[in-house]
Parts: sequence; C-alpha cells; structure tokens
Amino acid sequence: MTRILSALVLLPLVIGTIWFLPPGATLVLALVTAVLAFVEYAAIAEALGARIPRMTSAVVVAAACIGTFIAGTPSDAVGLDGRVGLHPSVLDVVLMSGLIVTGATAVASGRPGPEILRDAAASLFPAIYIGLPLGALAAIRHEWLGGRHGVLLLMAVIVVSDSAQYYTGRAFGRRPLSPAISPKKTVEGAIGGVVFGTIAMMVGGRWLFGASVWSLALVGAAVVLLGIVGDLFESLLKRSAGLKDSSQLIPGHGGVLDRIDSWLFAVPMYYVFVRWIAVTP
Repeated sequence: MTRILSALVLLPLVIGTIWFLPPGATLVLALVTAVLAFVEYAAIAEALGARIPRMTSAVVVAAACIGTFIAGTPSDAVGLDGRVGLHPSVLDVVLMSGLIVTGATAVASGRPGPEILRDAAASLFPAIYIGLPLGALAAIRHEWLGGRHGVLLLMAVIVVSDSAQYYTGRAFGRRPLSPAISPKKTVEGAIGGVVFGTIAMMVGGRWLFGASVWSLALVGAAVVLLGIVGDLFESLLKRSAGLKDSSQLIPGHGGVLDRIDSWLFAVPMYYVFVRWIAVTP
C-alpha cells in the first residue's frame, strides 16, 4: 500500500510537469532529481571508502545537467540551409572545469597515496553517470526533439519493460540473469522486458516520429537492454557497499537512484536517436 501511495503522489507531479509546463520546468525537475540522486551516490561511494568533496561534485553534476539541456536548446539563429541553429554547448567547459577543480582539490589535500586516483574518479563520475543523462532527458522535452510526447514515450517504454520483466520473470523465470548482483532477476524476465518494451517503442515511435519499424525495433531493444544494464550497475554499487537501497527517501520504493537507475543508461541511447536519427532540426 505504501508503494502505491508513493506512486500516486509522484506520478501526477512528474507527468504534470512534463505535460503542462514549459521545458524549463522539466529541467528543474531533472536538477532536483540529480541532486537527490547525487546525495545517495555520495553515500554509496563513501561506504566503499571513497572521499568525495560533496559540494564541488554536486555543482559539477548540476552544471552537467544544465549544460546538456542547453546543448539541445534551439537558438534564434538560422543557418544558410534554413535550419534552426542550437545554442553553443557549454558542456565541454563544464567537464573540463570539473576536472580542474577536482584535481586542485586533491592537490590541496596534501595527502599522497593510492586513494587519490580513486577519490578523484569517484568525484567526477557522477557528472557523467547522473548529470548528463538527466540533462539529456530534460532536453528531449524541447519540441523539436520530441517534446512532451517524446519524454512520455520513453517513460512508457521503461514502465512496460519493467512490468514485463517482473511478471514474465515470476511466471516463467528459471535461469538467474546475474545471481551475484541481483538474484531475483531472470533471463526469461529480461527477454519478456525486451519483447514488450520493444513493441511499445515500435507502436509509440511509429505514431510520434514516423520512423521505420525496423529502426524503432532496434532502438527499443537497445533502450530496454541498456536499462537492464543500468539497473544491474546500480545494484552492483549497492551490493559492493553492503546496502539494500540507495536510501529510504521514497516510501516503499527506496531511494531516487533506485527509481532512475535504468533511466541513466537508457536515456543516452534514446537521446541519440531523437536528436540525430528520428528528428532533424
């Protein structure tokens, strides 16, 4: 019951923001999600022995999210071919600045040791792991990239896939998919998720993008498979740290990172599809 009540509160908030409010509101939602997910990531990293400058890393995560969103924002400039231009990307500046600040922080600590590279890598990783995918998701909300329909299609594909994995796994699951990482996941459940998630992408994508059925089938399968990898990767982090959930922030669901783990790997594939294959600016 707690799980259902949490979903009844969160789903209208998320869907309402995406559907009724402008793209900037989706960016704000992505930023809040990114910061909360980063806090949980930092706790996992520290449980694994990594020392992270939380404030610095959180700023880089948020900046990476904003930078990716800006990279997908149309500008008023029109090229010679008549196409609408995009705002210049600041993402390279964000990542290079994060690198410099992280390195400078390590130097300022004045503590040589084998943990230096581990801590620096753990500090920069969340910008790529959390900031970039959530910024890309917010960018898809721009009308020329897919708009509200594009974001909700991805949500539908992931929800259909997750549900199919659960029910086909319960009904037909025999062989564990990755017993050392997630004992309850099965090969049969994963196959069910790929099949039904791909069908959802083919049906919704055909209506939204008008792309070929075969290209949508490939993208749908890739999105679902990457979502499964993202789920397993987050489970690997938690299991390595001796944690069951990333936090208890969402009653009945665990933490924010637990809810978006599959998204963080699925979004980049979908973003590439809608930006460079399905939609031409």
